[in-house]
Amino acid sequence: MATSSARSVFMGPRLRRLRRDLGLTQADMAADLEISAPYVALLERNQRPVTADMLLRLARTYKIDLADLAGDGGADHTARMQSILKEPMFADIDIPALEVSDLAVSYPGMTEAFLRLYTAYREEQLALAERCAPDLAGGGSFPGQQNFDANDPVAEVRRFLAARRNNFANLDDAAERLVHEPAGPAGFIERLRERHKLQVRYLPPNVMLGSVRRLDMHRRQLLLEDSLDTAGLNFQLAKQLAYLELEDEIGAAVEDGKFTSKSAELLARRALGAYAAAALIMPYSVFAKAVEARRYDLEALARQFGTSFEQTAHRVTTLQRPGLEKVPFFLIRVDPAGNISKLLDGAGFPFAKHGGACPLWSVHGIFKTPRQIVTQWLELPDGQRFFSIARTVPAGGGAFGAIRVERAIAIGGAAEHAGQLIYTRDGQGPNADEPTPIGVACRVCHRPRCAARSAPPIGREILPDDFRTSSVPFGFSAD
Repeated sequence: MATSSARSVFMGPRLRRLRRDLGLTQADMAADLEISAPYVALLERNQRPVTADMLLRLARTYKIDLADLAGDGGADHTARMQSILKEPMFADIDIPALEVSDLAVSYPGMTEAFLRLYTAYREEQLALAERCAPDLAGGGSFPGQQNFDANDPVAEVRRFLAARRNNFANLDDAAERLVHEPAGPAGFIERLRERHKLQVRYLPPNVMLGSVRRLDMHRRQLLLEDSLDTAGLNFQLAKQLAYLELEDEIGAAVEDGKFTSKSAELLARRALGAYAAAALIMPYSVFAKAVEARRYDLEALARQFGTSFEQTAHRVTTLQRPGLEKVPFFLIRVDPAGNISKLLDGAGFPFAKHGGACPLWSVHGIFKTPRQIVTQWLELPDGQRFFSIARTVPAGGGAFGAIRVERAIAIGGAAEHAGQLIYTRDGQGPNADEPTPIGVACRVCHRPRCAARSAPPIGREILPDDFRTSSVPFGFSAD
């Protein structure tokens, strides 16, 4: 029978990275480990395995945790690679799962290079789609549009999030190392006190002068507005904790975005701070199990985790960790005037780049029934079907006379996933209800008999109304 000392693993690239991080030459490491320099070279080239005895010697010599040294066997890189290789462009290439795993374990540098290249490709594809959208619809772009788009920090950050499917596994991992189970305000306050020597104080709005959270490092205080509700309080505590303890992970993710303006960089950092806060409140592993157990019941999940409806809906859109993916969702938040203040697309919904959205979508009429969930099947002109869940969400308020803003959010996904949601009748499939025929926007929607149309579609010739007035806003020559 083989002993534990006989067990071995190939980890050459990780060993080489460790040596370089320590600032050692192969000769230095060989002297420390009492082996020959050529043997270190063989280990780093995966021409010799690292035995269990050698792992223990490395851990003792360099005071490294054995689990950190052994790593996860490339599990994260393997899962990400396998997820990407499902893309249609790779459909004709037969790549066995074992080869993917071997690449991730034996050549993590090459794997990371491939992942970065693919992410850059996705960002460029999204940017190209946005720039070409008017031309694809049959029209042209207005003067200076491409320059306007290129300098739009909001659009840049949306592309950054979309290219990564709004998932940042490193932030989720780091958050779970800090908080294994939902902690709540008391847990966050205790950690701020013990780890950072910060006292949490609650002050009225007139003292906070427009801030809901302010860190006073001089007096070692975290100041919070006392009118915050429990969900808001918990989020602000978690966000401050994220900025204090997950700074390296947030900074690395922002740097990966390579933003072209300071505004875009700051917006991305703000989005990632909020992501990290949600990851602390709703740890990925726990939350992913809960969404399946409750069949994506957003209100029930909000009660379970002490979060608001919007916080819960937003977190649901992030559950796309490679190897642990859940239902892909999009999320949009609008005000009564139709202005979009939040847009996350992980479900392939073709949101309009410019102009308004379709008024037949329930998210625009939900203000008539505040705080009530309205479900709706949607069908685009090309036949794609989606399932949508819309509800109003409040912001502000908390005291008499305080400004309160009511917005609406819609979260949804492709019809093929609707059977997994509690909102479909008895888990029925995409034909459970008659869908509402909608368009992306009037200028690119070619449904001729739409009474809600506000403008004719690009490329269609309208009929004169000298002798006949149509029952719909515009008549077209092909009608």
